[in-house]
Amino acid sequence: MALVDRKDGSSPQQQMMNDSYNRKSSSDSFPDAGKVEKKPGGWRAVTFILGNETLERLGTIGLLSNFMVYLTRVFHLEQVEAANVINIWAGFTNLTPLVGAFISDAYVGRFKTIAFASFATLLGLVTLTLTASLPQLHPATCNSKDPVSCSGPNKLQFGTLLLGLCFLSIGTGGIRPCSIPFGADQFDQRTEEGVKGVASFFNWYYLTFTVVLLITQTVVVYIQDQVSWIIGFSIPTGLMACAVVMFFAGMRLYIYVKPEGSIFSSIAQVFVAARKKRKMKLSAEHDDTVTYYDPPVKDTVLHKLHQSNQFRFLDKAAVIKEGDLTPEGVPANKWRLCSIQEVEEVKCLIRIVPVWSAGIISLTAMSQQGTFTVSQALKMDRHMGLKFEVPAGSLSVISLLTLGIFLPIYDQVLVPLLRRITGHKSGITLLQRIGTGIVFAILSMIVAGLVERVRRTRSIEAGDPTGMTPMSVFWLSPQLILMGLCEAFNIIGQLEFFNSQFPEHMRSIANALFSLSFAGSSYLSSILVTVVHKFSGGHDRPDWLNKNLNAGKLDYFYYLIAVLGVVNLVYFWYCARGYRYKVGSQMGDFKEEKSSDVEMSSESNK
Repeated sequence: MALVDRKDGSSPQQQMMNDSYNRKSSSDSFPDAGKVEKKPGGWRAVTFILGNETLERLGTIGLLSNFMVYLTRVFHLEQVEAANVINIWAGFTNLTPLVGAFISDAYVGRFKTIAFASFATLLGLVTLTLTASLPQLHPATCNSKDPVSCSGPNKLQFGTLLLGLCFLSIGTGGIRPCSIPFGADQFDQRTEEGVKGVASFFNWYYLTFTVVLLITQTVVVYIQDQVSWIIGFSIPTGLMACAVVMFFAGMRLYIYVKPEGSIFSSIAQVFVAARKKRKMKLSAEHDDTVTYYDPPVKDTVLHKLHQSNQFRFLDKAAVIKEGDLTPEGVPANKWRLCSIQEVEEVKCLIRIVPVWSAGIISLTAMSQQGTFTVSQALKMDRHMGLKFEVPAGSLSVISLLTLGIFLPIYDQVLVPLLRRITGHKSGITLLQRIGTGIVFAILSMIVAGLVERVRRTRSIEAGDPTGMTPMSVFWLSPQLILMGLCEAFNIIGQLEFFNSQFPEHMRSIANALFSLSFAGSSYLSSILVTVVHKFSGGHDRPDWLNKNLNAGKLDYFYYLIAVLGVVNLVYFWYCARGYRYKVGSQMGDFKEEKSSDVEMSSESNK
């Protein structure tokens, strides 16, 4: 029995990657916390946000897209050391959005978080640019054809490098979880026009993101590789400075949303309240023997979740006992009584975690594109024509082109075809799409191992003392094409899955989980690299990841990741077949009809 009748309503499923749990415009605190002043918002404000975001990504991605080459050629690190620096830093960077989301939601709001993070990012880019510009901040130039035989960085040089990366991590922690929600805040999503505006905003967001990747992986990388590291780093730094100016230029146009407390506190309250009532007995099915606290949802919540029978022990947090409510009908202690809505939100999180964890290993395969694939490319013939030489760091463009070419084909050809076969509105379920991406990641690693074996054999036969291989770098294309298909299925599938399975106001958690996936894959990759480097050699045998690629067995490392991928695929299948999709009703000021966002495979329906 519920204390308050539910106000159920629904609308077509909206799958947009945003954190939209604050809808009311206010002056969030920056211009004047005492005034509630309606800002124009809309596309005038979003133009400045998109411009800031585009220039910021051009700056950070442009500087780091060729970082493996920078660490080996300028800082003279061995490939294992360079890979570990990148993986550990990437892992730390992908953890910081959790902190940024918490600070933004609970204390300072999105505008201030992005503003502070933008200055941190600019400071990081300036610091890394100085490591390339000042002779005192990088190792002396070495004329050897093999950079790893040169002297490495001293403590000051390496410390300055890490300081710059730390500033970038702080900036990422504030910008990544807030930029998309801040753009969505400029539209009133309680109206149909506002929902359409947000959908259009995401289209432009990802369009600019793709353009940024293509520019940084080609133009910027070419300048760094063939012209000058100083110029190649100064351009992204200058773009970031322009991003900061553009962000503040739109201050008078933004809609500012007040922070209303972090969702993390609500999650903790559900577990604490359920534990305090752990001795309570509940029937197998919902009946009238107990009374649940089920008030109307707040205006800021768009999705009303139905009470489910899964994880019933958490329902105890919503059971009303004597003294739990004040005379006004509100909880006397939020750590003893939570609403059904809050309990169901935690259940959504618990259901998603096993599926989320299965995505880490497939992302580990993707992370090799920026490390050992670059090392392979440096030892291969990168010429196109007589004069032009493809920068090693630009090869990932192949994955981007695959993604850009395949997605329209998938959407316009494969989905309608699969829809006729399966009867599913998306052709295949989200979990089937993610699983297909995991398969492509496995195939990519198998092909990478086969290509590396051919490369090493030809290089040894050629007998070049520098280890160069008379073999075109485009032999690496098949593995990169497969990795692009992995992204098309797995990455986009994960984004859609997380954002459709979480309530709208919990999508900061969805974004944080996605960042955590990359953090986990980076740390797993670092652990694998370290363990393989330490234990795969011995008895006068070089390790698999030896600095001399021809002496090592990099193909074995790729096969190891493929084997882990197969194990992961079995684990994912086990998690997916038992997953129960969320069911709820949409709350809104416009069209309301019964929600139908349950997409189960035949096995999931059993």
